[in-house]
Amino acid sequence: MPRFVVLEHLWQAVHWDFMLERDGTLQTWAVDAPICSGIVLPARSLADHRLIYLDYEGTVSANRGTVRRWDQGTYQAVVWTPNQVRVILNGTQLVGEAELWRSETGEIDRGFAWSLRLGNLD
Repeated sequence: MPRFVVLEHLWQAVHWDFMLERDGTLQTWAVDAPICSGIVLPARSLADHRLIYLDYEGTVSANRGTVRRWDQGTYQAVVWTPNQVRVILNGTQLVGEAELWRSETGEIDRGFAWSLRLGNLD
């Protein structure tokens, strides 16, 4: 099963990096609010990250702050397209469905072109 991790990233301000293992890298989205069930949160896609972040906590190179693992586990992909990712998470804290989708009305000027929602998605 592929793995996921959520890192609390303290750099300039706090945000959470939601990372899904896929094709030898971590597909990554940054979320500026705590991730919790039932709330649609704006997210921004980041460059793929190295798999080392599945287990890493500590200082990030080039003075980009520090990361602390907030959750981790495995996931099963249900849908994976360029505009939508739906997975079933089996983590320590996050258990159940999660969906990311491109937002037509997202705050594109701030980089938020995605939305994230956890919980019952039907």
